[in-house]
Amino acid sequence: MPDSHSTFLDLLHTQRVWDIDLPSFDPATAPADPVVLFHTWFADAVAAGQPEPHTMSLATVDEEGRPDVRTLMLHDADERGWHFASHATSTKGHQLAARPYAALGFYWPARGRHVRVRGPVTTASPAESLADLHARSTGALASALVGRQSEVLETRDELVRASESAWQHARSVPDAEVPSWTRYVVEPQEAEFFQGDARRRHVRLRYRRDGRPDGGSWVRELLWP
Repeated sequence: MPDSHSTFLDLLHTQRVWDIDLPSFDPATAPADPVVLFHTWFADAVAAGQPEPHTMSLATVDEEGRPDVRTLMLHDADERGWHFASHATSTKGHQLAARPYAALGFYWPARGRHVRVRGPVTTASPAESLADLHARSTGALASALVGRQSEVLETRDELVRASESAWQHARSVPDAEVPSWTRYVVEPQEAEFFQGDARRRHVRLRYRRDGRPDGGSWVRELLWP
């Protein structure tokens, strides 16, 4: 019998990428602002049936400069940047406090597209962070009330007990406050839009700030795939 690694490699090497008709993308028609293009691509991914198109990878670095990454949900994308939220007391919260810079990655295989964003991270006001929390579901509030994100969990039963208590609190006090809950905004300095091509002639369009002290305007440029 083949060993488990050989089986894994056989399975890995038989996987297909973009075994679908891919859309075209003419970068010459791209808008001047990357957020506008992101809104268009996001709507297209939703229309194409892409599961969970609002999930993204968030990359940060710790105090020693070692990279870290996880998957979480996008809460907004506007003229300020790309928004997400978490506990300030979580691992990502501590990392962002020490080094407030992050990268985001969206992947929509239903359209052969992904988007990358990099830039400094700012925190929203406590009022905006609280509004963000209360705009979500009861389950999201209960999860936030449990807190202790990234801490060591001794037993599963401990989590179950804390969760049950938090659910009861969330139902009875739907406007409960969670002081550690923080809304973050990635203010983009770069945003790249990648459109896959069946012949590997992928389109990579990068937006980057021109570097002027006032933030300047966006420069658009194509990258070799």
